[in-house]
Amino acid sequence: MRKFGLIGKTLTHSFSKKYFEDKFQREQITNCSYDLFELKTIEAFPVLLKSNPQLVGLNVTIPYKESVMPYLDSITEQAQKIGAVNCIRIVDGKTEGWNSDTVGFSRPLLGLLTETLIPIPTQSFVLGTGGSSKAIVYALEQLGLPFVKVSREAKQNCIRYEEIAMRMKEANLFINTTPVGMFPNQNDCPNIPYEKLSSKDFLFDLIYNPAETEFLKHGKLQGARTKGGLEMLQLQAEKSWEIWNS
Repeated sequence: MRKFGLIGKTLTHSFSKKYFEDKFQREQITNCSYDLFELKTIEAFPVLLKSNPQLVGLNVTIPYKESVMPYLDSITEQAQKIGAVNCIRIVDGKTEGWNSDTVGFSRPLLGLLTETLIPIPTQSFVLGTGGSSKAIVYALEQLGLPFVKVSREAKQNCIRYEEIAMRMKEANLFINTTPVGMFPNQNDCPNIPYEKLSSKDFLFDLIYNPAETEFLKHGKLQGARTKGGLEMLQLQAEKSWEIWNS
């Protein structure tokens, strides 16, 4: 049996297990399983590997995309540049870290930007500074889109949420890379000046559960174009499957 799975701290929000189980059934893929592995701390990662010798692939989610890196035998050049890993391939007991978030993000974003006559964003706000944000920053750099990182706390090369209103330009892209608004806390939303949004703005949420977050709902009420994280999940999951079987 080839075993795959997802590691994270709290996984009640995750659709990954159902996605892969549906994929196995739909594509008649046999002798494979996908499980959820909640780890209280990343220090439990080596124990997980030792107790599951049939593991050949893992996805990584909050909050371990960065902290898992020192535990891996190797990391791809791209994942090193990004500074985060969300996919692990295991071959002959050796672990290799990859990042498929950039693929999952870039394609839906380009679709969102090209399906409308609204001007391309002149400013992008990346909400959050965790592992997911690193992949988004890398993707924006590759696409040549200007951005500024936003944090709740004072950090180097970041602005505070309170400063967003002063930095908004004609057309803006807001990307939520934080877990704020994720099930079961779906009534929460990032603290941005929603009242200043307009039809020239774009909101992209990496969260896929719920499908439409409060962040997106508030943006839509102001006429902004919105995109949830489900397509990104599907694309990065398929990229993970490609990596595991390469």
